[in-house]
Amino acid sequence: MVQLTQSPVESLIAEQRAFFATGKTRSRDFRRTQLLRLQQAIETHEAKITTALQADLGKPAFEAYATEIGPTKEIRYALKHLKRWMHPQKIPVPMSLQPGTAQRYPEPLGVVLIISPWNYPFYLGILPLVGAIAAGNCAILKPSELSPNTSEILTQIISTTFESDYISVIEGGVDTSQALLDQKFDHIFFTGSTHVGRIVMQAAAKQLTPVTLELGGKSPCVVDADIDVSVTARRIAWGKFINAGQTCIAPDYLLVDAKIKSDFLAALKQTLGKFYDDEPKASPDFARIVSDKHFQRLADLITGDVVIGGETDGRDRYIAPTVIDNVTPDHPAMGDEIFGPILPVLTYETLDDAIALINQRPKPLAAYVFSNNRTVQQRIQHETSSGGLCINHTVLQAAVADLPFGGVGDSGIGAYHGKASFDVFSHYKSVLKKPFWLDMSLLYPPYGDKLKLLKKLM
Repeated sequence: MVQLTQSPVESLIAEQRAFFATGKTRSRDFRRTQLLRLQQAIETHEAKITTALQADLGKPAFEAYATEIGPTKEIRYALKHLKRWMHPQKIPVPMSLQPGTAQRYPEPLGVVLIISPWNYPFYLGILPLVGAIAAGNCAILKPSELSPNTSEILTQIISTTFESDYISVIEGGVDTSQALLDQKFDHIFFTGSTHVGRIVMQAAAKQLTPVTLELGGKSPCVVDADIDVSVTARRIAWGKFINAGQTCIAPDYLLVDAKIKSDFLAALKQTLGKFYDDEPKASPDFARIVSDKHFQRLADLITGDVVIGGETDGRDRYIAPTVIDNVTPDHPAMGDEIFGPILPVLTYETLDDAIALINQRPKPLAAYVFSNNRTVQQRIQHETSSGGLCINHTVLQAAVADLPFGGVGDSGIGAYHGKASFDVFSHYKSVLKKPFWLDMSLLYPPYGDKLKLLKKLM
């Protein structure tokens, strides 16, 4: 593992720049080989990855695979489409510039920095790395210090699979992040909070380094009266309480039509009983909060009309799946993104009221609407703004490789997944090629009376 002082950081970046300059990363065969090696390493270390995730977050083995290990099979998607992604794109050339050909040529950026978070510490480190490798870059991955066991297995996988002058992991805390951000990279890919995203963007601005910021926000979930109540409760409960609510696109608060709120809350309570029995703390299927600091922050939010859950245990960093009814916009849980197993419920009388409340807040990473009514679906889609929208389910929009994933406004800059991951780590060079024959004199002085002809051609 690389040492944590600034001098080795500078040395590592220099080594990666030297390796990138050799041109080896540019060939398709090289990129394919590295993706295959990464895929094999993940398969080999699957049991260790699962153990690390359980140690860091109490993740059940099912969730570890479903939300962290399994989705990295997007490597297969990249391998399948890499040839097409790398192929130059033909661009039409206007008549006035004929003869000639134009292309957009994807080329790698160089040395990139990936800063990954603690909530899905394996998946959100590996997935951007897949894009960086597919696009032909060298990369440094900085995982979160709040998930040390997963950071350790990431280091083990990367260090035994790649040479450090190509791909490397640097572990450490805030000081390490700052040491990295003080350096010049060709791109910075950050996943985390909006607050830290601002710090990353400020540091990048000093170096004129482009950034991709995958942030978060308070993702609203509108529950219309025209629904299947039991299915809606089940899908919302799953999306909210998987990983103990520590998901950037989890429903952050509900806006429930007053006409069905009572029935919906009853169905939600019944659903949670089926998911985790009457004692979620004893369930092998419910995760834990990542740190004491985050536990205390979340515990302080549990106030008001708690209709489900509310139990906490600091020694185990356990917070029960909790639902708070009759919440108002000034409730503590309606401030920053919750990022935990606490679900505030607000009531609306008209859809106009729900849309107005959503639009009063910063644009979220995700939005959800449950309704059989097409008009309701369309109004949420067209009258609110969010990074993504899922209708009649939660979270699953992130599982579609061809759907770019990213925020808007305070919830992020840029997008990735699938080809978007390749694009974010590529520069599309515009190339115009002209032959020597038919060199039109129209362009050159003396201009004389050529202006009339120029206006006709343009």
